[in-house]
Amino acid sequence: MASSTYPVSFYFELSFNGEDAAFQEVSGIAKELSIEEVVCGGENRFKYRLPTVSTSQNLVLKRAIIPEGSKLNDWCSSCIDKGLVNKIVPHDISVSLLDAEGTVSIMWTFHNAYPVKYSVSDLKSQENGLAIESIELAYTYFEITPDTLFGNLFD
Repeated sequence: MASSTYPVSFYFELSFNGEDAAFQEVSGIAKELSIEEVVCGGENRFKYRLPTVSTSQNLVLKRAIIPEGSKLNDWCSSCIDKGLVNKIVPHDISVSLLDAEGTVSIMWTFHNAYPVKYSVSDLKSQENGLAIESIELAYTYFEITPDTLFGNLFD
């Protein structure tokens, strides 16, 4: 019998280079097939819409600022601060969505990821919220595990 419980979006973990990193928000898990419109000579009623390449958004990670000791922050600093003087070393990043017992329900693995942006939220003296850092990663592609999770949707 299939499980009737669904994973909730607030219970997830991120793994980078063997280290679990806590984040309050992960966004940009998306991929899209681009299309090219081709006009057919003599046919004015429509255009052919042909598939081209798959594209992805950048993965955006947000959390409270960690003052020191983060491998992820050190990696971002070495890639972004040094320009292209240092070799950019890509890493695989995984985001796991967990169920109520803490077991992985679904995992996204982002291959050949590297940092492209680091930013800090606005600092406001009138508010008492946490200072949030955002890390944006570009990647080649991502895989979904288990891949059988959505298998019956399109059969």
